[in-house]
Amino acid sequence: MTPVLEPKWQYLTGLGSTVLITYLALLLLISIYGLHRYWLVFLFCLHSKRQARPAGCFNMLPSVTVQLPMYNEGPVARRIIDAACDIDYPADKIQIQVLDDSTDNSQEIARQCCQSWSARGVNIQYLHRTTRTGYKAGALRDATPLATGEFIAMFDADFLPPSSFLQEVIHYFTDPQVGMVQTRWTHLNRTDSLLTRCQALFLDGHFVIEHTARYWSGRWVHFNGTAGIWRRQTIQSAGGWHHDTLTEDLDLSYRGQLAGWRYVYLPDVTCPAELPPEINAFKTQQHRWTKGSIQAAVKLLPRLLLASAPLRAKIEAFFHLTCPMVYLFVTLLILLLLPMLVINRHRFEHLTLAATLLTAMCMTFGTTSVAVFTLTSQYAQRRSVLGTLAQLPLMMSLGIGISVNNAVACIEALIGYRSPFVRTPKYNVQTGTKAPSFSSTIGAIKPEMPMSSFKVGMALFEIVMGLYVLACIYLAAQQKNSAISVPFLVLFACGYFYVGFNSLCLYWQSRRMARQWLPQPS
Repeated sequence: MTPVLEPKWQYLTGLGSTVLITYLALLLLISIYGLHRYWLVFLFCLHSKRQARPAGCFNMLPSVTVQLPMYNEGPVARRIIDAACDIDYPADKIQIQVLDDSTDNSQEIARQCCQSWSARGVNIQYLHRTTRTGYKAGALRDATPLATGEFIAMFDADFLPPSSFLQEVIHYFTDPQVGMVQTRWTHLNRTDSLLTRCQALFLDGHFVIEHTARYWSGRWVHFNGTAGIWRRQTIQSAGGWHHDTLTEDLDLSYRGQLAGWRYVYLPDVTCPAELPPEINAFKTQQHRWTKGSIQAAVKLLPRLLLASAPLRAKIEAFFHLTCPMVYLFVTLLILLLLPMLVINRHRFEHLTLAATLLTAMCMTFGTTSVAVFTLTSQYAQRRSVLGTLAQLPLMMSLGIGISVNNAVACIEALIGYRSPFVRTPKYNVQTGTKAPSFSSTIGAIKPEMPMSSFKVGMALFEIVMGLYVLACIYLAAQQKNSAISVPFLVLFACGYFYVGFNSLCLYWQSRRMARQWLPQPS
């Protein structure tokens, strides 16, 4: 009598079933966010030819306050103050506020620079706080009552606003419903290194594709913390600056639009800035942005979804605020990959092909959407498509490499763990020049303190993740139907190793530099 062959599914243990269902759910979530990226590209292509025009021109230019928040920004303090004071605007209509929370000798650099410009007749205030309450949001909140401008422009210390900035932007406020205008970031040190090239690709996708698609399709845009101008009334009616998230700009942006204000995005008006030239500075920036976005989602989404806003704005706001969760999904997916390979090998071999095809399809949604997104942003700027294609694997690898760093940021935000606002170190890079090495700051500004033990542990874990992925590659290569995943996994391993080893190298370098500042025995 021929035995009845029972389905292999029944041999899956409870744990195996849980692993399989969780793995497929993560793939589905990543695919949904990938499809959303395709949707943004579609919206961009639909509206890419449109150009914003101001409703009119001011017969008499309004008063503007330019705020420059900074904290221990010695390498760039003078540069940003000089650039702000050189902005082309009537002297009796512009006020410069330097909001300095510094605790090192960079405050003396900023103070002397302000005194120099004040002696030349520039209306400039140097405001120094002895306590850093509320961090950047607190500095902006405390300085706004002292501002004389009807409009408030903001620039972070690593930006270099062109002299024409205010004249190009201010007339959009002739529409009384416009509460904020955001301009596009460009990059002073775009071509300095592999790291800065990849960062530029990341940010170009955000500023060229996302902002443009959202603005012209009637969805909500947001202020990026710098290189933009606020109507002072908008800040006040939205409730002012809050410091309960690490992205006070994103928080205020949504509160302002919930209050009925309209925002304008100008992709043709650019403001160059410095990209973090070393990996730990980049990870610090990414951690703050990721955690702040999820904090804003937790804070604002319930209110936003119940508001009388257009449905398309609500849906886009959901994807925008929650998209950093993809880093957590990717990290969990990788951790489940080894158990999945084992299950595929021993539990339901006849379903391996179907599972592999499903994985490949979801990976395609997740990865090719990034490629299409990036290529479109570079083509729109008339940059080389072939050059971009060559850089895509590196950019994707870096994105994977920082996934652990950003996944931790998501978890901290979700559980309500509070952490300080850690500013991104600045290095005063210039267009067409290499970023100064860490050691070149010696003698001007005391170097950053070495990484905390937690961050060192994070770098070690990133290296362990790279080794873990190598084990997955070994198993996948042995399974005929899983070999298709090997190229993806190679990118993952390279990303983890690049980020982890570079972080540790800079940690040891910073320790050596810090020792030079220790008192020498007599």
